[in-house]
Amino acid sequence: MSTNDSILLFEYFTASGEKDKCIISEAEAMLFGLIEDLSDYNLDVVLNESYGSIVSKYDNVNPILIETDIISWLKDNACNFDKAIFIAAENNNNLYNITKILEENNVFIYTSSSEACLISSDKSLTYESISNDVPQPRTFRFKIDSKGYWKRAITNLHEKWQAEDPLTPLKLIIKPLIGVDCEDIVIIEDINDLSYDLEEIFPPESRIIVQEFIEGSDVSVSLICHNGKATPISLNKQFVELKNDKGTYIGGKLPFKSEYKRDAFEIAKKACESVEGLNGFVGVDLIISSDEKDIHPVYLLEVNSRFTTPYVGLRKIANFNIAKTIIEGNIEEIDVSLDGEVEFKKQGNNLDIRRI
Repeated sequence: MSTNDSILLFEYFTASGEKDKCIISEAEAMLFGLIEDLSDYNLDVVLNESYGSIVSKYDNVNPILIETDIISWLKDNACNFDKAIFIAAENNNNLYNITKILEENNVFIYTSSSEACLISSDKSLTYESISNDVPQPRTFRFKIDSKGYWKRAITNLHEKWQAEDPLTPLKLIIKPLIGVDCEDIVIIEDINDLSYDLEEIFPPESRIIVQEFIEGSDVSVSLICHNGKATPISLNKQFVELKNDKGTYIGGKLPFKSEYKRDAFEIAKKACESVEGLNGFVGVDLIISSDEKDIHPVYLLEVNSRFTTPYVGLRKIANFNIAKTIIEGNIEEIDVSLDGEVEFKKQGNNLDIRRI
């Protein structure tokens, strides 16, 4: 089991035995990156038994093989560890639940607090928590009711927002309240499209948000957060594929050159420093508006209180060790520079990462 100087490390899908090949290639890339960046530390790495051999080449790793999912295992075993760093996403509140278990067992975590994860995971809470600090698309929260009253409510909201600028056709975007990587988003080009049965995507009792759709470039900012301060590392281009008015995140390129980089960095930094408890690697999604008349060139979309995919690219070109910096807590001492460019794309079942 753990020694006093070791760190508990795991990635949710490889620790739970997930077999979806589209997910696993990305999960393994992030896990291996974290292990390699922390080669100076003794690591207790939790893996499902079916992934027991994937870390055999690492001398600093003590593999802990489990038969159950990581959340069940943590409930029984987290008390045996002093420190932890992990990779997990918001699906099914996994990020929040894992963090909460570690906190309740007095494990020191190098990631965000459970309260910060809760706020960041819920798009409505994020909007409300930082609405006065940075530009955001107008946002409203709904619940899909079985009688279809939500359609009238969204139509009324569209009419109200459209009346504020009647000359510019208003598009809407509908998202799950808690979602990952453009999961289940729907773009409404025309309000009459609400006749389409969205309940196939959002069944009754689903909680959603409705936002005005901002035309522009999808980007993100990667940051390191520590003690209430956020340090931007990179502006990243996001590749989002739109099919049948639905979006899918397929990768990105970094660093992304834009005249609005400073605006994006400032908004991302303010947003992160507005959410108490954000720590470690954090990703902030934004959109650079394509409307030259827009008073705000950049809008905040959401905050991801966790390791995000750009980490696998950044660690290849950053002039410092990201994970080690998080562990050592010397964020204020880093002078960020990036040597080259990296593109990462989901190609079938693989995540292709390459310098460009």
